[in-house]
Amino acid sequence: MKARDIMTRPVVRVGPTTPVREAIVLLTEHRVAALPVVGEDDAVLGVFTEADALRGGFTGAAPEAPVATMMTTPAETVRLDTDITEIARRMLGDRRRSIPVVDDDGVLAGIVSRRDLLCPLVRRDDSIFSHLNALLTDYGGHRDRWAVSVTGGMVTIRGTFTDEAERRVVTALAKTVHGVIDVELGEEAPART
Repeated sequence: MKARDIMTRPVVRVGPTTPVREAIVLLTEHRVAALPVVGEDDAVLGVFTEADALRGGFTGAAPEAPVATMMTTPAETVRLDTDITEIARRMLGDRRRSIPVVDDDGVLAGIVSRRDLLCPLVRRDDSIFSHLNALLTDYGGHRDRWAVSVTGGMVTIRGTFTDEAERRVVTALAKTVHGVIDVELGEEAPART
């Protein structure tokens, strides 16, 4: 798997003249650990991180100072075709929370965060199960009415259904979950743990 397969885009970014205060607002509102700092050609000039913001805040830097005065340079970047194991190695070794991804011309294409690296570790079926189980728990009034299993995107829901209308509702709810291929309902009671 490559950077292009897991990177986040579009990327929240700033220019070198962006005031530090504005950059801090972007960090907090978008809940990101770093903002790539790009020039007019979208080439990455540096990275403004949470650590840069904290360092500036506690050293008395002016909030209206440009990001360029406090950004981390040079920016460590990866290419679109960089393997995710290499990205993880670099992030862990350098204690980075994210790394900008650039194309062959050095133009910002995306960003890879630690969370992006974790996503491939979760199987699609696990994600479907988790989302569907939460939906059915809410719909069922937080009572364990159904047992859910997922294999290859195929969902099986076993339990007691009030009537045909409820069967249709449960099927429709299941089909709203991204990745569900088909739904099978069964009348068996859910297993209690």
